[in-house]
Amino acid sequence: MSAILQSLGKTVVAGIVLLIVLIVIVAVAGGVVSQLGSHAWFQFFFRWLHVLSGVMWIGLLWYFNFVQIPSMPKIPDEQKPAVSKVIAPAALFWFRWAALSTVVTGLIVAGMNTYLLQALSLQKGFVAIGIGMWLALIMAFNVWFIIWPNQKRALGIVVVDADTKAKSARMAMLTSRVNTMFSVPMLYMMVAASHGGL
Repeated sequence: MSAILQSLGKTVVAGIVLLIVLIVIVAVAGGVVSQLGSHAWFQFFFRWLHVLSGVMWIGLLWYFNFVQIPSMPKIPDEQKPAVSKVIAPAALFWFRWAALSTVVTGLIVAGMNTYLLQALSLQKGFVAIGIGMWLALIMAFNVWFIIWPNQKRALGIVVVDADTKAKSARMAMLTSRVNTMFSVPMLYMMVAASHGGL
């Protein structure tokens, strides 16, 4: 078991295998094996992928805002490159791709459930999910077109002068804070739409 847990890749594969085994057990025990692979099952499966991606995206957003950004001033200067050269670029990789995955799977879910256009146009009955979707789209735009380009300059991935680096770091941080602010109502609207929060 420790060989599996010492490798992130093996741990994730083990989680997927465990999931498949549990799905089969639950389907057999509940007498619903025939439902696996149905349209309804795929609707659920993409919803699960959407939630999984969203957990990664918002989890990293909150990591940056609740842990990394407030902790950086407390880290001695000689140790800061460990964060800016190793941890932050890796976290930003997963952050931006989780944002994209969340948006894509969310659009697939809305399309499969036939409410995509009603939600995006904020029609009656779809206002909450529509607001959640628009907030998420704005946040994803911010990730890819404001935060990431500015972080590349701030972290030295793209070489710029010190003044541009400082301005880029500030812009990335402020936009990340906007996304953190948006994440609170966005998550509420997403959950409220299907669980009676409005």
